[in-house]
Amino acid sequence: MKVSVKVPATIANLGPGFDSFGLALPLYNVVSVEETVLPGTGIQINIINEKNNDESDLADVPTDKTNIVYKAIELLYNFIGQIPNELKITIKTQIPVSRGLGSSASVIVGGLIAANELLGRPADEKVLMSIATEIEGHPDNITPAFKGGMTVASWEEDGSIIYRKLPWNDEWKLMVCVPDYELNTEISRSVLPKEVPMKDAVFNLKKSAMFIDALYNKDEELLKSALFDKLHQPYREKLVPGLVEIMNNLKHVNGVIGTVLCGAGPSILIIYNGIGVSEIKETVTNSWNYFNVKTNFFNLPIEKEGAQLIG
Repeated sequence: MKVSVKVPATIANLGPGFDSFGLALPLYNVVSVEETVLPGTGIQINIINEKNNDESDLADVPTDKTNIVYKAIELLYNFIGQIPNELKITIKTQIPVSRGLGSSASVIVGGLIAANELLGRPADEKVLMSIATEIEGHPDNITPAFKGGMTVASWEEDGSIIYRKLPWNDEWKLMVCVPDYELNTEISRSVLPKEVPMKDAVFNLKKSAMFIDALYNKDEELLKSALFDKLHQPYREKLVPGLVEIMNNLKHVNGVIGTVLCGAGPSILIIYNGIGVSEIKETVTNSWNYFNVKTNFFNLPIEKEGAQLIG
């Protein structure tokens, strides 16, 4: 038996919502899990590059038991008192790796849902979300990967995930700017301080509340005021050459609502109202050319559906 799951890309944080806000995009990874026919074959992991990734991007992805998909599946098997012995895991990648677009969250979620189906659904969604978050380390990408759309999530002390889906105004368009280099999430998180000033925490609290109100009321001016952060982006600027310049230059481009780092970076998300596409691309291209960085642009809607069984 073989089970395949399609999981969308995700963007976390969205400025002020550090480790809590996330949204899904219509780029996908597909994870297939099947029991191998011949005994003694052990765990087989295959990575298939479909598009949006250079082969070099996938060269360092492990294909043994250190792979995060296997680790997630192993936790699920342990949850029901079993050990995964004979499995073939196939990962078809469309989501750019190490660019802040939730590639790891997507394969974790896909692997868990596929393995759970293979086992006869012993775990409910709450358990799967908890296992996925334990592997990923935070629920911001995991939740929209499961549920789609725009979400806010909290990883509770008991390991459970509390989340809500938030409305998104379809008139607010998304442009994802993906540079031609990787940024390891662990490196990006290593530059963050263990403690932050009270005034910075309060700043993000205010902006997060404004963000949510702007979503419910489709308030573009309020959203413009909400897309700022003092908890992670200021510390990651040095890891993303051109980020400050792009954000500053786009403030003067008609149609731009706001610009934020995608998750841990280095991709950049531009939220705009549907106009000024050419000028936005030109501004980003010129800003990054100064740093010898090339970029791919993705104009995408929000993916309203989360992970889906496809076979």
